[in-house]
Amino acid sequence: MVPCGAVLWRRLLRKRWVLGVVLGLSLVYFITSTFKQEERMVRDRNLLQVQEHEQPILWKVKFSAGNSSQLSNQCRNSVQGKLLITDELGYICERKDVLVNGCCDVQVPSTRLFSCESCLPNGCCSVYEYCVSCCLQPSKQHLLERFLNRAAIAFQNLFMAVEDHFELCLAKCRTSSQSVQHENTYRDPIAKYCYGEYPPELLPV
Repeated sequence: MVPCGAVLWRRLLRKRWVLGVVLGLSLVYFITSTFKQEERMVRDRNLLQVQEHEQPILWKVKFSAGNSSQLSNQCRNSVQGKLLITDELGYICERKDVLVNGCCDVQVPSTRLFSCESCLPNGCCSVYEYCVSCCLQPSKQHLLERFLNRAAIAFQNLFMAVEDHFELCLAKCRTSSQSVQHENTYRDPIAKYCYGEYPPELLPV
């Protein structure tokens, strides 16, 4: 025996006005949900624009007048190079020519200051240490400041710990997500270390 409630429900569903009400309520729900989702997207987009334009990231980078070193005779340097080292003064030298204080020996003929050897006009270099040395040129300060002013929030974790020109060049010249395409291929497999404002140009496949 069919329950009385089920029979009543079937009879109601057969009436056109009931189906119209159900369809109407479904349509109202769909429109409301779509409107709320669109409103949320607009709010998120506006929030991002406010963060990018009205509240720029407060970078801590300091550019010293000229390229003076610290008061001590010690130099920080790029450390990891197997053959070449760049110190914070902008000198690049062979690893064997690094003094005990961490500075390149400027008396050695092969030591160069602010060398852009292996670097292209777009600011991308094939050798990391040359990238850092070239980036340390005082004339590159305005380019780096423009980059920081335009840098996306995604770069916040990468550059917020950077405090001066040397540290910025070390960080900027390291390969990052800007240097690759499809997450596993360099945009330019030769000149992949960049201090410039823009990522390497895509080479034809």
